[in-house]
Amino acid sequence: MTIKNWRLLPWLASATLLLSACSSTPGPSPAPGPEPGGDSLSGPVVGQRWNLLLVGTSERLSMPDTPFFEISRDGSVRGHDGCNRFTGEATLGDNQRIEFSELATTRMACPQMGDAQKVTDMLETAYRYLIDHDRLVFFGPDSRVLGGWRESN
Repeated sequence: MTIKNWRLLPWLASATLLLSACSSTPGPSPAPGPEPGGDSLSGPVVGQRWNLLLVGTSERLSMPDTPFFEISRDGSVRGHDGCNRFTGEATLGDNQRIEFSELATTRMACPQMGDAQKVTDMLETAYRYLIDHDRLVFFGPDSRVLGGWRESN
């Protein structure tokens, strides 16, 4: 593990604790999902390009093209897994709930197909998210960290 990865571990650990606290706190929370009278998404994860930072808590992928995704206000998702372009749908809900569905990818072969599949698997498994400054972390249904993304400048 490199020194850079060690610096991220405390951040990911605190993100996990914050998510646990958020998910067990009673009381209503406004949904960042569709706005009343419209069918558009809003919230800090929407309308922003997110570049892959880590898979899991420490694995950095070395790919010729940086994996990224964007969620539009209409709920559509587009991105690149490092090998292939993908599209799909995203649903946002209470307590930072997120779900990606109907993901479809192009079928270009590349040497990093296994790494590209890790990116797609992360999106398909994402259950909750947490944003801290310019970082976005996805968690699975078991509260395990799936990976991290960084806001594109």
